[in-house]
Amino acid sequence: MSAYTTNGGGQETEKINTNIVTLTRFLTEEQAKHKEATGDFTLLCHALQFSFKSIAYYIRRATLVNLTGLAGSSNTTGDDQKKLDVISNDLFIEAMRSSGKCALLVSEEEEDVIFFNDSTGARYAVACDPIDGSSNLDAGVSVGTIFGIHKLQEGSTGTKEDILKPGTELLAAGFTMYGASAQLVITMRGGTVNGFTLDNGVGEFILTHPDMRLPKSRAIYSVNEGNSLYWEDGTNNYFNSLKTPQENGKPYSARYIGSMVADAYRTLLYGGVFAYPADKKSPKGKLRILYECAPMALVFENGKSEHLYTLPSFTSKHSRSRWSSGRQQDEENARGRARTHS
Repeated sequence: MSAYTTNGGGQETEKINTNIVTLTRFLTEEQAKHKEATGDFTLLCHALQFSFKSIAYYIRRATLVNLTGLAGSSNTTGDDQKKLDVISNDLFIEAMRSSGKCALLVSEEEEDVIFFNDSTGARYAVACDPIDGSSNLDAGVSVGTIFGIHKLQEGSTGTKEDILKPGTELLAAGFTMYGASAQLVITMRGGTVNGFTLDNGVGEFILTHPDMRLPKSRAIYSVNEGNSLYWEDGTNNYFNSLKTPQENGKPYSARYIGSMVADAYRTLLYGGVFAYPADKKSPKGKLRILYECAPMALVFENGKSEHLYTLPSFTSKHSRSRWSSGRQQDEENARGRARTHS
């Protein structure tokens, strides 16, 4: 935060805030609060932030160095891979491997679980979507990285059971949005949600949004209404009810970017309802549980969202689900109105 003061000559000079909380400082201070901490989790997070900085760098330069467009292949979930998908996935894998603290990694871009057998003593399993919303890259729309961290079971050296856990067992989760600036949001189990902005000048993530909380009420909804033809009647009734005047005489406003991380970040800042409903094309939902739904659910739960997302059981690392988030009051009010319109 900057302020202005006068020097001896009466001229205003900028007063620089030197008490800056970087992500590195934040993690170190959090570690100091836990006497049992070994520092392994902190080192893993340092590796994560390096991958975020690297991805942000390549996204800024993508058009200049011909990194937009398709790479000519598809990932394991059937999505066409962009060139940056491939690069970001490789960056993430190497960051986790070199940290020495990650025993296994699940990535949207990989068919199989990656085991880092050389990382003896590693106690963590990581799930990630290296670039979510990559179909927006060519248009310069915000994309993001989503990640979740699990701790290995006691005595385990790393098996797929260490990552195929319900979201309620996540140790930490978050996402980084790459837009006008890189915005990192991270939370730990039972902790607060904190937002950091990448300062490209010093190369550090700076704490700019401490203790983020979902606003109690905001008349905004975010959903891809292009799929409404395939929605269940209840889903259509629900969103149609938002378009009619509410108690304040105004309908909800629609805000939809089409990039989950960007829509989630806006909802976290401004409030409202954000959803990816199941439909006739995707009866189980579209989003992957392990590295999209579960990490986002922890962020919104710790952001004091009263509408908690219950994750279904799953056995595959690429299992899908529907998604919704928002304040309970917003959704209950709208659902009550939906029933009156059905």
